[in-house]
Amino acid sequence: MDETSIRVQHVLAQPHSDGSLGELEVLTEQLHARYLSNQDGAVADYIPELSKVAPDQFGIALGLPDGRIVSAGDASVEFTLQSISKAYTYALLLDMIGADEALKTVGVQPHGEPFNTISLDARSNRPFNPMVNTGAIAVAGRLAELLGADAFERILHSFSQAAARALTVHQVVFESERDTGHRNRAIGHLLRAAGAFDIAVDAVLDIYFRQCSILVTAVDLAVMGATLANLGVNPITGTRVFGIDAVRQTLSVMFTCGMYDGAGAWACKVGLPAKSGVGGGILAVVNRQIGVGVFSPRLDANGNSVRGQLCCARLAEDLGLHAFDALNPGSSFLRGML
Repeated sequence: MDETSIRVQHVLAQPHSDGSLGELEVLTEQLHARYLSNQDGAVADYIPELSKVAPDQFGIALGLPDGRIVSAGDASVEFTLQSISKAYTYALLLDMIGADEALKTVGVQPHGEPFNTISLDARSNRPFNPMVNTGAIAVAGRLAELLGADAFERILHSFSQAAARALTVHQVVFESERDTGHRNRAIGHLLRAAGAFDIAVDAVLDIYFRQCSILVTAVDLAVMGATLANLGVNPITGTRVFGIDAVRQTLSVMFTCGMYDGAGAWACKVGLPAKSGVGGGILAVVNRQIGVGVFSPRLDANGNSVRGQLCCARLAEDLGLHAFDALNPGSSFLRGML
């Protein structure tokens, strides 16, 4: 890593005494300009409403531990969460029943098949992990059993607390997903047959389609990511949204499973817990430091935002954010004992 990268990392860790964001703000603007002309990939078209999204929108936002936001480009443009929602419903379930009980509903193993594969782990007869559709629908079903008719309102409230503002559902996208989501409906019936939940499949899918249709911005993603980075406490409001154990488990699964079939390459190149969505969003978390939100609707073959991945990889390189970067000193507790 060059001297500039080391210097910028120092700025991130120790903001200017006058409270300004300095080089981090400049870096974000430069990052946006660097990839603005990239037009690789295509918008998702298997959900009719998503095919109508303007493909060249592009926004970046960083959420800092003190609640400040750095952003560039279309960071205030709303889009739907889609699969990014899976991380937060999983965290909610973990808070309610704990990791051991949640393992009875969904596993934590990476899955080498596409995210919407209609299959379960043959060894456990449960979904591989909560970041694929089978796992997320199983989580939605378990929340529906636990919370009854209030399940989606509880989900929306939790997401809103993480974003520090009241979020809403894009009704047209929800209806589009509901009307065309036959594959997810098949997954729902498979899960019910396997005993993942014992309530009507359509009721569970209603929750799942709605959570995917929640509207956010890149700034919202940055704040939601900063909430996880801040051990479950929203850095803007000071509200504890998730417990520490739920955050650790969620970030762990995001690291290994959050980027669809690109998760392994992401772990090596970027080295951060992250979750993508076919709406064009990527959320990444730097533990105890920052949340990263990127919005760019053009996707690669794995369903991940092309420019979003490039931005996160460059940020990780420039700021030394990779979990195993040479500049990461490791545990301060252990260092004090050596």
